[in-house]
Order: sequence, then structure tokens, then C-alpha cells
Amino acid sequence: MFPNANLSVGVVVDRAPLIVAIVAAMLYAIGGRSTVRRRRVGIDRWRPACFVGGLLTLVVVTSEPFDQAAGVLFWAHMTQHVALMEIAAPLVVLGRPWTRVGRPFPLALRRTVARTLARSRWTLALRVVARTAATPSLAFVLMNAGLVAWHVPAAYDAALASPVIHGVEHLVFFATAAVFWAHLLGRGPFRRRLVATTVVVYAAGAMVVGWMLALVLAEAARPLYAHYDRLVARPGGISALADQQLAAGVMWVPASVPWTMALLAAVYAWLRLGPTPFHRENEVSSR
Repeated sequence: MFPNANLSVGVVVDRAPLIVAIVAAMLYAIGGRSTVRRRRVGIDRWRPACFVGGLLTLVVVTSEPFDQAAGVLFWAHMTQHVALMEIAAPLVVLGRPWTRVGRPFPLALRRTVARTLARSRWTLALRVVARTAATPSLAFVLMNAGLVAWHVPAAYDAALASPVIHGVEHLVFFATAAVFWAHLLGRGPFRRRLVATTVVVYAAGAMVVGWMLALVLAEAARPLYAHYDRLVARPGGISALADQQLAAGVMWVPASVPWTMALLAAVYAWLRLGPTPFHRENEVSSR
């Protein structure tokens, strides 16, 4: 996919998701052993399954075979993005890894790191990012602005030409989507909680942004991305324009499914509990 890239850099970037997934899974498993066993064992069982499912999705869609397919087929590359943002991200969030992955480390070390992050002037930028992410509206803007910006032809072609830029692109997609899903699902480390009616608006808004991007791709009279337009041959003999229209279809239909599920769940919660915080259903059922 990156013929002009340095081989060693490409190998490191390609292996990074797998390494991160393995480390995260190990920390999550070890951290789970120190968790006090709860009465409702069923809940504790599906959370790890979601977390592992999210990590597996992350590894599969960033693997070398998938990457190679994404290099010659636009619709495969779009599938990567959708899977990262709307399958891997929400599944990881549902696993609630926020404190669990930190439990294997000594308490003294965790307190030192927390104090450093909270007070050091060197971590000021991180604190600003954290405060921004803690605001649902800004998390919405960051995720959708990142999605649109990376699909600008110049940025998209740059990602296809460089393994480092491509890795950054995927990191932005996954990280911003995970933060936003944490707000939508009410399972993040944030104090502010969305009410069900707001979840409906945010989920519908994210879906509409995807539709607008899909509309631009589908209605374009010519291929928008030079990388795919320059390819001499593609699998199945598909044209660059038809490939682009298929990518639009991926963004239009499959990408709408997770947002629709979140929207319907929020509507159900609102009808059942009234305009209360979206996460209250779990609180009520645990009493």
C-alpha cells in the first residue's frame, strides 16, 4: 500500500494496533481479577466480551491483508473507517476499560501519574484536550470534523501515501469516536451525562454528517482521489468512479446502522423512563 515508504517505519506502524491490542487485553484481564465480584455476574461477562470484540475488530481492519485491499479499493478503505469508528470504538467503550486497565500497576505509581497529569505544566495540553473531550458537544464536533477533514482529497491521498499519516488518520478516527460513543452510551469516565432526547439528536446528527459525505462521493462526476484514479487495474475490473460510489454506499447504509441502534435505544429509554439521563436504566434495574 505504501511502495515509497521506509520498510521499517511501515512495519512498526502496521504492527502497532496489534501490539496495543495485546497489551490492552492483558491489562484488562489482569485488572479484572482484582475487581470485587458483583452479584449480577451476567453484566460482568458481556463487558469483557465487548472489549475483546472491539480489540479484535481493530486488529482485523488494520491488518496487512485489509490494508492491501484498502490500497486498491476505495470501498474497502471506507469499510476500515466505518469499522474503526462504529464497531471497534463502541465495543471498547461498552467494555468500560477506564479504571480496569490501570489496576495492574502499583497504587503509588498510579497516584504519581495522576498528580503529574493534574498539576504539571508539561501536561497542560493534555488537560485542555481532556476538558474538551468531557463536553459532549465538543466531542461531537471533534469526531465529525475529523471525519470530514480526513476525507478531503489532499489529506486522504497523503494518508494513502504514508504509513505514518495513515496510522495517525486511523488513530484520530478511533480515538474521537470512542470519546463520542462514551458520551452517547453513558459509559465513559465523564461526569456530565446526556439525557435520552439529546442522545437522539447527537446520534441523528452524526448519521446525517455521514450521509452528507456519502452524497458528495456518490454525486461526484469524476473520481475525487488521485491515488485510486491513477490505478491501472483494480480487483474485478471495477472503475474508479464505480469504486467511489460503492464507498459512498458503505458510508450511507452500513455506517448508519450503529447510529440508528443508538437512536432507537435512546427513544426506547425515553419512552420507558421519561427524559432522564440515558444511563439511568442500568441504575433502576440494579436496585
